[in-house]
Amino acid sequence: MSVRDRLESILQPNEEIDLTSGEIARPMLYLSLPIVVTNLLQTAYNLADTFWLGQYSTEALAAISFAFPMVYLLISLAVGLSVAGSVLVAQHVGAGNDRHARYAASQTIALATLVSGALGVVGFLFAADFVDLLGASPDIAPLATGYMRVYSPGLVFVFGFAMFIALMRGYGDTVTPMLVMLGSVVLNIALDPFLIMGWGPFPELGIEGAAAATIVSRAAAFVVGLWIMFRGTRGVTISLREMRPNLSYYRTLFRIGVPASIEGTGRALSINLLLVIVAAFPTTVVAAYGIGTRVFSVIFLPAIAFSQGVETMTGQNVGAGNLDRVAETNGFASRVMFLLLAATGVAIWLAARPISAAFTTDPAVVEASVTFLEYVAPTFGFIGVMYAYTGGFRGVGMTAVAAAISIAMLGVVRLPVAWVATSSLGSAGIWIAFAVSNVAGGVIAYLWFRRGTWRDVDATGVRTGSAVAGDD
Repeated sequence: MSVRDRLESILQPNEEIDLTSGEIARPMLYLSLPIVVTNLLQTAYNLADTFWLGQYSTEALAAISFAFPMVYLLISLAVGLSVAGSVLVAQHVGAGNDRHARYAASQTIALATLVSGALGVVGFLFAADFVDLLGASPDIAPLATGYMRVYSPGLVFVFGFAMFIALMRGYGDTVTPMLVMLGSVVLNIALDPFLIMGWGPFPELGIEGAAAATIVSRAAAFVVGLWIMFRGTRGVTISLREMRPNLSYYRTLFRIGVPASIEGTGRALSINLLLVIVAAFPTTVVAAYGIGTRVFSVIFLPAIAFSQGVETMTGQNVGAGNLDRVAETNGFASRVMFLLLAATGVAIWLAARPISAAFTTDPAVVEASVTFLEYVAPTFGFIGVMYAYTGGFRGVGMTAVAAAISIAMLGVVRLPVAWVATSSLGSAGIWIAFAVSNVAGGVIAYLWFRRGTWRDVDATGVRTGSAVAGDD
């Protein structure tokens, strides 16, 4: 097969993958592997910004650290709408109701545009106040503020592209968003040095150039995404006529989406509060914490991808009324993720020292990092279980349950355990808190799913009532 034939086979709609019947492993991998690649591409984009800003100036590199919390906060609000849109599309596709799926996607895009426009105004007007609240120094604050004032007006493109990815995932297509993301990342990486450093005919914009490169690349990706969805030959379809605001339908999107946003913001808040505890220890411990959490962020990428794959498969099978297959899908994913991450945990435990040494040459930091990894790595499997079942709860539409599990793990278990344990065990209390909360998260998610309350799918309100304006 020629390269052209291979590309055409990728870009054509896939009719062979059936998420509602047959085996589970193949469609799960088909959904999840492109998500892993998409997430890695997102990481590459972040690294490119960091690299070029580091080449530009230390102040610019420091400023991006103060801008990121506000960016993360704004984007976390989009997560809820993307989950809501993905779940609704998945359930309607599973039910074989393409018209309702089209309406759900169209309404999601319309609402995301309105919300992102409003948040963009807020971000632009209050950027300086937020940066001051974080305690940025006088030489850093103007740079971080400048970044946000360029980034905020472009939120509509950032949100829009996130919606495109989620809606296509709900349909069952994760390959197309991966390819569009690849193009967006290549464009961003290409633009960074020209806009940041002022290469060629471009002005030297510094940190504002990094924001501009992000917005331009996301705008291009969103335009491509809109073209794909309006064209309707691959994945989900949208219609301009069906984007007319429907406040009743917006309530459905918010009912599903708000808990998912709370989950994201709650996770961010818990992590920041834990930093308060960590900051009380010597720099070696803080550095070890940074190394450990970065290792975890890479290790858990497959779990996040599988969680989103479970979300889509669950949603489509709920729509099709295949509740037994929902149970099989979640059980299969939880077993696979437990075994995969448990094996990874063993490897990390055995290689804790060389992994730590790859990040630093300070012997004290290496020792603290090794201790952190050795405490936490054996519990990786439980994180896989939690991600699998929370993906299932989101797919059913029970996003409040998924949020409750995540917040319980971080805010009810990890923070209090760290607070109490560090008073008597020192820094070991932080590592113990991670291990205990990981196990607790997996056990809570497993037991909650086993209760079977998700089988009462009408309780979510997703499949009851009229989904499309004008329906009887």
